[in-house]
Amino acid sequence: MESGTISDEPKKKSNRGKSKKDSASSTATKNKAKDTSLLKQKSPAEFFAENKNIAGFDNPGKSLYTTVREFVENSLDSAESISELPSIEVAIEEINKSKFNTMIGLVDRERVDRELYDDFESEKAREKRLAKEAKVQEIQVKNVALGKKVKESATVNKTKGRSETAYFKVICKDNGKGMPHDDIPNMLGRVLSGTKYGLRQTRGKFGLGAKMALIWSKMSTGLPIEIISSMKGQNFTSFCRLDIDIHKNIPHVHLHEKRENKDRWHGAEIQVLIEGNWTTYRSKILQYMRQMAVITPYAEFLLKFTSDTSEKNMTIRFARRTNVMPPVPLETKYHPSAVDLLLIKRLISETSKQNLQQFLQHEFVNISKSLAERLIGEMGPDFSPKLTVKSLTAQQIVRIQQLFRQAKFDDPSGDCLSPAGEYNLRLGIIKELQPDLVATYAGSPQVFEGHPFMVEAGVSLGGKDVKQGINIFRFANRIPLLFEQGADVITRTALKRINWSSYKINQAQDKIGVFVSIVSTKIPFKGTGKEYIGDDITEISSAVKAAIKQCCSQLKSKIVKKLQARERQERKRNLNRYIPDACRAVMEVMEQIANEDEGSKRHKKYEKDDEDLIKKVASEQVTEVTLRDCLTQHVEQVDYEMALEYATQSGVSEEPREDIYLNSLEGSYKSTDFHSPIFVFRLVS
Repeated sequence: MESGTISDEPKKKSNRGKSKKDSASSTATKNKAKDTSLLKQKSPAEFFAENKNIAGFDNPGKSLYTTVREFVENSLDSAESISELPSIEVAIEEINKSKFNTMIGLVDRERVDRELYDDFESEKAREKRLAKEAKVQEIQVKNVALGKKVKESATVNKTKGRSETAYFKVICKDNGKGMPHDDIPNMLGRVLSGTKYGLRQTRGKFGLGAKMALIWSKMSTGLPIEIISSMKGQNFTSFCRLDIDIHKNIPHVHLHEKRENKDRWHGAEIQVLIEGNWTTYRSKILQYMRQMAVITPYAEFLLKFTSDTSEKNMTIRFARRTNVMPPVPLETKYHPSAVDLLLIKRLISETSKQNLQQFLQHEFVNISKSLAERLIGEMGPDFSPKLTVKSLTAQQIVRIQQLFRQAKFDDPSGDCLSPAGEYNLRLGIIKELQPDLVATYAGSPQVFEGHPFMVEAGVSLGGKDVKQGINIFRFANRIPLLFEQGADVITRTALKRINWSSYKINQAQDKIGVFVSIVSTKIPFKGTGKEYIGDDITEISSAVKAAIKQCCSQLKSKIVKKLQARERQERKRNLNRYIPDACRAVMEVMEQIANEDEGSKRHKKYEKDDEDLIKKVASEQVTEVTLRDCLTQHVEQVDYEMALEYATQSGVSEEPREDIYLNSLEGSYKSTDFHSPIFVFRLVS
């Protein structure tokens, strides 16, 4: 019994120990469960860092492209805001991994365990690769011997590993407004803070700009961004080196100081070092810069790329063609039909107006004093013109919003919009594509969902670096759209809704350029990347189709005139071809008649004109040469009269025109511009 008691005691103790351990572990599990249910928050910077594809930073190659694009668009906005003709320099320097490690003070280390690396190639794999390469070379030698065309074979990958990381220093310098010294850290180091917010036409898509480039720099290289900036008239430049605290969404300033500005330069210069891929996105960057030169011919761009491999180095300059700039976009008020409850509440909290009538008149467009009184009367007995706007209840705000949705308002005007202008669009197309024919059209302002928009279009035929078929160039708020083209309203309209053959244009063989620019206070982008405009808005779709058709109609008249001119030339050529033979045959007959008349005693009777002609032939006053000259002059005269008759019938009475470009005056002067679709008349005083 004792032994049994003794043996049971440890069991009890062990059971107690287990129960204590089990309870402790269960408590820990419960605490973990509680921890996972805690409410967590993310800063805007953290959100965009985790979802960088939304802002166009899908991969290293596209990140390099988006960085260049954001810098260029910021520079254009900055220069245009002070009515300065933009001059923008973009420099991209390729930095290999070894050079990057030296920059950050990291010593390169030789590999010890080679099999550990992704690009390791075993002896067997190497032999297989070399055998494959030898076979390819043998086939190429045989093809050369047989005289066949040899295609350049793709280089066989020596390894299956990922390509080596490449880094790029991107520098963008402009002559714009610059940034206030104290605002630089927040302007570049705090996501969703900027100067472009508000209801107006803007180039930006998210309000991220250079901030997303800074986030990508922090993620890929860990290095800060550097900014040099100076505003007009300042005697100093601001230098700032900073990065961003992703989790707190605040700038982390390394150095912020003022430096002497001897040259009185104004503008901004931003430098960032990021991971990228030039090889895959080189064509996209060049395409972007070329299309930007089309839509902004008043700007000049310089793009430089430098690398350790000299063959890759390049410098491209896109010259300025005009100094006529579009007006600066104006901030406008909201249209009543385009507001929701949240927006009405925000406007109420921010307004300086005291009563409801003043609030309606001054915070919305197209609401006059009389209309405001009618709206308030329709709202019900709880409303009055003198009602304090800050005292509106939630129910009253809902009533206002519902009435806004149902009431009829005049459409907003397009005065707040800043299109490129038909003149600038035409110049840009001519400058970059050098087409044989070009037609442009600017539509009048229209409205969708309470937002004004305008469509400008251009259609060109021929030109350099233009492929056969339809080449589509899309612009939204004067920035090129290069991705997700297939679902775009412009692409679908140009490919499916235009009957090109009815305008004497061959859709398959002609080199057709279709340029469409849409500007609005709200561009209805689709998709997370905001790279295309949806085809589901009838107003925009109809306006795009109408603009392209207007351009095609202009081209048709030019093409018809060219065809008729070609026919006249062909007819004239055929007539001139038969003139020598006809003259020879006529002269033989005339000489024979003259000789017979001289030899015969009885003269035949002829009309006086015919008799004079026979005498001239006999006396050699009329010869084959003189007859040929007379017939040639007659063909020329008939051709001119036919051309003049056609021109009169078609309403063209002036002489053929040529494009003339006048150089702008140097120095400062006052001027007034008078705009026309095909020219701008500048009156200098």
